[in-house]
Amino acid sequence: MDLFDKLETRPGPLGEFTSDGYGYYTFPKLEGPIGPEMKFNGKEVVVWSVNDYLGLASHPEVREADEAAAQRYGFSTPMGARLMTGNSDQHEMLEQELAAFEHKPDALLLNYGYQGIMSIIHALVDRNDCLIYDELSHACIVDGKQLAMGDKAVYKHNDMESLEKQLERAMRKKKKNSSVLVVTEGVFGMTGDLGKLNEIVRLKEKYPFRLLVDDAHGFGTMGEDGSGAGTHLGCQDGIDIYFGTFAKAVATIGAFVATEPRVVTFLRANVRSQIFAKSLPLALVVSVRERLRLISENPQWRERLWENTRKLRNGLKELGYNVLPSESPVTPVMTEGSTRLCMKIMQELREEHGVFVSGVAYPVVPKGVVLIRLIPTAAHTDAHIEKTLSGFEAIQGSLVSEEDRMTA
Repeated sequence: MDLFDKLETRPGPLGEFTSDGYGYYTFPKLEGPIGPEMKFNGKEVVVWSVNDYLGLASHPEVREADEAAAQRYGFSTPMGARLMTGNSDQHEMLEQELAAFEHKPDALLLNYGYQGIMSIIHALVDRNDCLIYDELSHACIVDGKQLAMGDKAVYKHNDMESLEKQLERAMRKKKKNSSVLVVTEGVFGMTGDLGKLNEIVRLKEKYPFRLLVDDAHGFGTMGEDGSGAGTHLGCQDGIDIYFGTFAKAVATIGAFVATEPRVVTFLRANVRSQIFAKSLPLALVVSVRERLRLISENPQWRERLWENTRKLRNGLKELGYNVLPSESPVTPVMTEGSTRLCMKIMQELREEHGVFVSGVAYPVVPKGVVLIRLIPTAAHTDAHIEKTLSGFEAIQGSLVSEEDRMTA
């Protein structure tokens, strides 16, 4: 059978949405400067779907720094992978600053978060090792697991008894040259709950393993200094490998891993997504350095983010919505219903109330469940929150009628 013909018979779990709903439910086009208000389908909407947690994307100082860096360096310099011709003092200074920000001795800059953590897992876990990961880990971790050559095991989400069973199993199978890597998230991006990092760290007293934490949503937002979920939970020292991305709070492209110097030395020569890829352009590196400085010097942005999070969350709860017990700014609203209901909620809020939200249904979440995820930012105002709550109040009748149809 022809490969292209076969593709039509297996569109994948999101296939129907990327065809029928292209440009609206999937691949929508938000226009204008990134912020709490943007244009969608020609209309102004309040946006709750952009991970610009601290409002840095359109901050005047950031825009000035971006423009100056682009004028000075362009987006070609340096050419080549860092291993060959793509290294610079700026790259190395950013790594030093990231290590200090994360209270770790060393750091390695990465081009992308998704590719970066996949390659890190691939590099660290050899055929004699065991990889154990949380069942709700992001797709990048799951795909990294696919690349890893060793034994793999999954534990129930944030279930320490389940994790301990997998650790005991790994110890029974352990050979002389075998190692164990546990992988979890600092903040789980869909549900907003935190990984039980302090409890996992305590398990290191009983079992010999190393801990890798993907803190994409925690970096810049959690902890008194913004250094993430580990600092927030008081166990940053127990995290052996800390991974963060610039795609959320820093509002740009790139990622990093912070750990011991000997591990960084190993990763520099073994992370394939870096060895065989062009270095991050200098303009981006210089911009990230400026953004990291601003994050360090402006704790009030995190305070504003959390204030907006509480106002939005409390308002939705007062309206009777089931807001999941998130421990981070991620604000997930769950209701019972079908994919059709998910699409209806998004459409009604966007078209009739000027509120842009993103929703997910099966297969991202279990059948019969709809999850609407809102991402508050420091740039949202009370007026944005009030308008959004009014929209959610107005659509409640639609949710009830859908539930009635489901139970009829």
